[in-house]
Amino acid sequence: MVRDVFVVDGKFAFDEPDDDPDTTFDDGYLLPGLVDAHAHLALFSPAPDDASPEERARASAQAQLDAGVLALREPGSPDNGSVALLDDPSLPRIQIAGRFLAPRGRHFPGLAREVPEDSLPDEALVELGTSGAWVKVIGDFFTSDGFTANWRPETLAEAARRVHEAGGRIAIHAILPDVIEAAIEANFDSIEHATVLRSDHIRAMKERNIAYVPTMIIADGADAMIASAGIPDAQARMVTEAFVRQGERVSEAVDAGVVTLAGTDAGMGPHGLIREEIARFLAAGVARDVALGAASWTARSFLGYPLIERARRRISSRSGKIRAKRSAPRTS
Repeated sequence: MVRDVFVVDGKFAFDEPDDDPDTTFDDGYLLPGLVDAHAHLALFSPAPDDASPEERARASAQAQLDAGVLALREPGSPDNGSVALLDDPSLPRIQIAGRFLAPRGRHFPGLAREVPEDSLPDEALVELGTSGAWVKVIGDFFTSDGFTANWRPETLAEAARRVHEAGGRIAIHAILPDVIEAAIEANFDSIEHATVLRSDHIRAMKERNIAYVPTMIIADGADAMIASAGIPDAQARMVTEAFVRQGERVSEAVDAGVVTLAGTDAGMGPHGLIREEIARFLAAGVARDVALGAASWTARSFLGYPLIERARRRISSRSGKIRAKRSAPRTS
């Protein structure tokens, strides 16, 4: 579809103003802004090692902005440095999840706020009070003994129930199939990574409207980490083979209608690589408009941000106007 789009007083309009506007761009594509749905601003920051938490988060957010990202979600952090950025109009719009929540010794040292099993529902509400939007739970982790679940299914269910009752949303880091299944049964809002995802999980996620954020870009680094961790061979093969099939699972989830979002897991690597995650969607056989939407309009809708929408007022001809041509495969 090709149509004219006008900007009046900084707002989009689709009805031509009274006077003749200037055309500043023609025969191109108009997008509602790129989104990184999974980025940890405190980690792998361009800021110096001795920078404060806020300075580290700010430098990472700026790197994202320089890459064209206008909105991002930080599903968990080792600190609360990102809180100061929530209302900064010079940076991307940001939603955070407070600190990672994990049992003692069940995440990378120093990253999570460690809480006992029975305290998870209460502590999830504490992090929701900090973030105002999200909570992030570390669902499983590995040692040399292998991957194991961090929480009982009933604990996850109660945490999700409490967060939802308080008006928040809850995400989970999940690698193992039983943890993915527990998160689905608990009605988590998004499952991050979901490495050993099965077809029955995909069907259940569609039925419960649970989002899937595969973070395909980190597969090589995560695979190398697992190989060096001394995990038992059978379990290491299970996860490694899941990485090989990840593109197939993403394509299957998209075809099934699961809300599938592009996230880079920046923090495992540099910030500002959202284009590479979009490329992974394309390599998985996902249609171009869907792949781009996973890092644009689909992600913005999931996060509750506006798309390219008509100005909600009468268009006046008393101010400057810019005319822009819009041509895009799909914007919703």
